[in-house]
Amino acid sequence: MALLKRLAEGDRPAVNFTLDGVPASGLLGDTLLTAVLTCSDHLRGSDFSAEPRAGFCLMGACQDCWVRLGDGRRVRACSTLLEDGQDISREPGRSV
Repeated sequence: MALLKRLAEGDRPAVNFTLDGVPASGLLGDTLLTAVLTCSDHLRGSDFSAEPRAGFCLMGACQDCWVRLGDGRRVRACSTLLEDGQDISREPGRSV
């Protein structure tokens, strides 16, 4: 179940991407964080307990929204725009 629900702006063009190898879609202009959380219940696992995380500050100031792109880059999901065909991998976090 998705964590975020769209209430407006549903008329923007769709942008296809993969999330952990599974096809997904967001909307043109979405950040990675918005795109992921409108199709999933978490953004990544905690670095300390592997518990699900959804980001923290949502403006690029903290370190809580890192995801990895298909080319190996690690980016902040809250400040990186979704691009068509992107391959996004969530970090599972660390089990204690």
